[in-house]
Amino acid sequence: MKSKLMILAAACSMMYSCTTPSKTDNPFLTKFQTKFEVPPFDQIKLEHYQPAFDAGIKEQTENIKAIVENPAEPTFDNVIVVLENSSPILDRVNLVFFNMTEAETTQELTDLSMTVAPALSEHSDNIYLNQALFQKVDAVNRKKDALNLTTEQKRLLDKTYKGFVRAGANLNEEQQARLRDINKELSTLGLTFSNNVLNENNAFKLMVDKEEDLSGLPDWFKESAAAEGKAAGEDGKWMFTLHNASRLPFLQYADNRALREKMYKAYINRGNNNDANDNKENIARIISLRVEKAHLLGYDNYANFVLDNTMAKNSATVMDFLNNLWKYSLPKAQAEAKELQTLMDKEKKGEKLAAWDWWYYTEKLRQAKYDLNEEEIKPYFKLENVRNGVFDVANKLYGITFTPLTGIPVYHSDVEVFEVKDADGSQLGIFYVDYFPRAGKSGGAWMSNYREQKGNIRPLVCNVCSFTKPVGDTPSLLTLEEVETLFHEFGHALHGLLTKCNYVGVSGTNVARDFVELPSQVMEHWATEPEVLKSYAKHYQTGESIPDELIKRIQAQSTFNQGFMTTELLAAALLDMELHNLTQTEQIDPIAFEKEVMDKLKLIPEIAPRYRVTYFNHIIGGYAAGYYSYLWANVLDTDAFEAFKENGIFDQKTAHLFRSNVLEKGDSEDPMVLYKNFRGAEPNSVYLLKSRGFVK
Repeated sequence: MKSKLMILAAACSMMYSCTTPSKTDNPFLTKFQTKFEVPPFDQIKLEHYQPAFDAGIKEQTENIKAIVENPAEPTFDNVIVVLENSSPILDRVNLVFFNMTEAETTQELTDLSMTVAPALSEHSDNIYLNQALFQKVDAVNRKKDALNLTTEQKRLLDKTYKGFVRAGANLNEEQQARLRDINKELSTLGLTFSNNVLNENNAFKLMVDKEEDLSGLPDWFKESAAAEGKAAGEDGKWMFTLHNASRLPFLQYADNRALREKMYKAYINRGNNNDANDNKENIARIISLRVEKAHLLGYDNYANFVLDNTMAKNSATVMDFLNNLWKYSLPKAQAEAKELQTLMDKEKKGEKLAAWDWWYYTEKLRQAKYDLNEEEIKPYFKLENVRNGVFDVANKLYGITFTPLTGIPVYHSDVEVFEVKDADGSQLGIFYVDYFPRAGKSGGAWMSNYREQKGNIRPLVCNVCSFTKPVGDTPSLLTLEEVETLFHEFGHALHGLLTKCNYVGVSGTNVARDFVELPSQVMEHWATEPEVLKSYAKHYQTGESIPDELIKRIQAQSTFNQGFMTTELLAAALLDMELHNLTQTEQIDPIAFEKEVMDKLKLIPEIAPRYRVTYFNHIIGGYAAGYYSYLWANVLDTDAFEAFKENGIFDQKTAHLFRSNVLEKGDSEDPMVLYKNFRGAEPNSVYLLKSRGFVK
């Protein structure tokens, strides 16, 4: 998921050469002149961005100057609120531009982002290191107890004040100058890293020209690969890529072990090929600069700097949490590896289980244990039905509705748009969905905004994913994992759509990073509930509901392969933490460091971290020292869903408590307070352990 903070962090010299449009023909310079004030994607051109960034920086600079020069006594309204609302042009262009660089980028947008990033970084520093402005903020903060502020206002004031301190407002002139240089360099290094990963994803193409090499692959997957080959100008060949919708089924079904190995190694060596897209030097420099930044700001390492602003509070708490889970997950994964090796031994080929065999033999074992395979499930998971299913869940829980809109500008023909209304008919927001992989789209799935909520201004929210494409007469049929991903990202969307806050700084998903995954992960639980499956899982050809017997088999295997899944996730989270626990600024050898961390954990060779150091995009963006958040929030989401199971999965009282205390509240109060207001107590971690099959 992505928030405004992540977008701004990714971001920026406006040296990009182009003709400057007049104010009247640059759509960013005024409120969008469209229905619902949505972005006019049909009018936005490349040459609009740079002048809009220029104008936005100028506008905010002037608004901040007005705050500083205001002779009136500093108050919450004339300092904090004015600062919060000081950048309307930048808000519009930032949210569109940085969404486009992820969802529909071009080389021109990529080049421009490298120019924009250091300028936005410098502009941010000009705000947070403005001593006269900080004095105004500090003056308000010092008298906060006498201001009769609401809980939400206190939270915004606290976040604003800490934002200045964490950005270096208390540093001396020499330290601030160094911090500016660090921030500027980090802004371009991060973009370079992410662009290299995208280039690696797009560069690899496994072309198969012999039909016997397709042995084991389902017909739908072969049809899809043939269509990809034809689109790439290789008619008569089958093309497979590193996108999840291609790579994972290939590893799962391909009988050709050598090709599985080729696919797997291409994936795990992204950014580590000593070529133009190599990321070893980039990540080493990023980590070194982050350590130096942490030291400047008074922290021993970058992890403690980051975590000071989260539920966990510090690195020691996170490390204890992760290492405790590791004690459960690694033995489970080791047992799973033995079981897979036993299955391989039955084939009498004399082969030893390797990492590229895991998905293949896991699928065979799933069929043997549960009489269940993906091919039997997929026909019931037509994309449109799954999407309607998650809409129906939201309607039953919260009374909200989703109505398709036509005539709304979009940036690609794959994008669909819905108007979201509350039970009383009032508009909650506009929802964009973009579900299929493309060369210009980053891999994975996320939620973001084109406009954030505050007061009566409702949000424009998007879900972007990379699911299996339709081929010929066959619609997009999702895997069970893709179904859960759709529900997950929709949970983030609900968090953005249902928010009811007065200030952007605390609304929607602008919450502590280890809290933001609660609304998304809790939604996943509804995906496989029998009552929910019966409502949306209809066979795409016959229209028949998924049989009860198949539902039972799906539920029976809910903890299957959880040793592997938890271990690869934990390995990545621990790698992230160890990188950001470093206290020395000398550049590391990232591959050697990763090996040292994994060896210390005794990670088995059949499993790699879910993300290796040279393509770990999460920790380049908003999840540095934060990848643990998915597991931390898993404690919250399993405990939260237990409340629904206790009272009924569509119990209106429980749904109201969750909506009013979590989904609507954003970051308007401490997250643990919000959670306890919903649940009545702090979360119990035993439900996480049960959900993964670690305890009974």
